[in-house]
Formats: sequence, structure tokens, C-alpha cells
Amino acid sequence: MFIDSHCHLDFPEFQARLPEVLANMKSAQVSHALCVSVDIPDFPNVLKLAQEHPHLYASVGVHPDYEDTPEPTLEFLVDTAKKHSKIVAIGETGLDYYRMGDRSYESMEWQRERFRTHIRAALESKKPLIIHTRSASEDTIKILKEEGAEGIGGVMHCFTESLDVARKAMDLGFYISFSGIVTFKSAKDLQETCKQVPLDRMLIETDSPYLAPIPYRGKTNEPAWVSKVGEFIASLKGVSVEELANSTSSNFYQCFQIDRTVN
Repeated sequence: MFIDSHCHLDFPEFQARLPEVLANMKSAQVSHALCVSVDIPDFPNVLKLAQEHPHLYASVGVHPDYEDTPEPTLEFLVDTAKKHSKIVAIGETGLDYYRMGDRSYESMEWQRERFRTHIRAALESKKPLIIHTRSASEDTIKILKEEGAEGIGGVMHCFTESLDVARKAMDLGFYISFSGIVTFKSAKDLQETCKQVPLDRMLIETDSPYLAPIPYRGKTNEPAWVSKVGEFIASLKGVSVEELANSTSSNFYQCFQIDRTVN
């Protein structure tokens, strides 16, 4: 059985067809999925999904791309994470300089401060971090070290960085999660990195509704298709699909401190 470690089932793309999407998960042998929060106004919908479906989990946090949205306080993140048992992580959080354009480095300080708030909330609530990093890997690793994030760990989600960044993250106790991007023909460098990441430090995800893997590229992604990510990586690493599924599922439970015997 596979597990989708990162998806957004609360997004509009799924509102009219959630029963179908959940049925597709079951048919594809995807047992669980983690629905990831991107902002505070939509967080109640993320939590509601997790509370209504035993095989879904939730996180709480604000994505670094969301600038014009209510800023999460340390108190809100900690209190919310502690209050709800289905919340298993803080995030997604991190840094994204990709769309910075002609803006100065200093003008992105709000992202770095928000990131630090999430790390502190993770440490205080004892919930692992879900990290988003794009065109900002040096600062991401630097801030994780400065804030003592190795004390809680988590996952580098939708990983597209170098093997060096992966190793630095793993040294801090983070798992490396691969999405449908790894199946793309243009992703040769990422595929080489994937080969070098040990099975016991790896997660798989869809980041749905985005980044559908081959053979569904260009379509609305969904958790069922994490099986295609797993199958591709198994072939890439020369292991059986069963071994890949078992390892990444076990890593999911360990990363997010979930008792796998509960459901």
C-alpha cells in the first residue's frame, strides 16, 4: 500500500468529485494521505477533511507564496496543532524566492520571519515540519540550523534540489519526498539524486492537484497517482514496487509520529 504524503484535497478542483477521488485512492492501493494547509482562511476545510475521513491527516501552516493572507502567530500554530489529534505536522512552510523578480533580498524578510515562526511552533508543539523550498535552498538550510530544527525534523516536500541539499537536510533529520516531477523526462538530475537518497529517508507524494506524474502529465493530479510515482522510483532504484511502497509508508508513519495500528 502507498501513502500520499502531501496533497491538497481541499482545493476547488476536488470539491465536486471528492468521493470519486477517495474511491480512486482505494483502487490504486493508496491507504492514507496527508492534506496540507497553505493558509489560515482555508485551514478549517483541511481539518474538516481529516476529521471526517479516518485515512486522511492534516497539517497547519501558511505557504511562503501566500503574502497577502493573515499571518500565523506562534500561539495559533502551537495551540491548533496541540488541540486536534488529526494534525500531524506544521506547514507547509519555508522559503520561495522563485517569484522574487526585481525585489530585493531584504524585501523577502517577511518570508524568513514566517519560516522561523513555523519552526519554533514545530519545536514547541512537537510536530514535524513540512518544508517548501524553491530557489532558496541555502537560506532554507541556514535557517533550519539556526532555529534548531534538527530537534523535530520533518520532510523536504516536492524535492527538486541537488544531492548536496538533500544530504544537508537528511543530516538535520529530514526525509526527502519526491513528487511526479521525478517521472518527467526532463528531470534527469533529479532522478540521479533520487537514486542516491536511501529508501529509509524517502517519502512519495502527489502535491495534487498539481504535478501529475507520467502517464498523466497535464491532467489534474490526485492521490491515487502517487502509485505511479512509487512505481517509477522502484524501477529507478532497482527495487520491487512492494519494497518501495513498504519503505515509504513506514517512513511516513515514523516521520509524522503516527501509530499505524490505529486505522
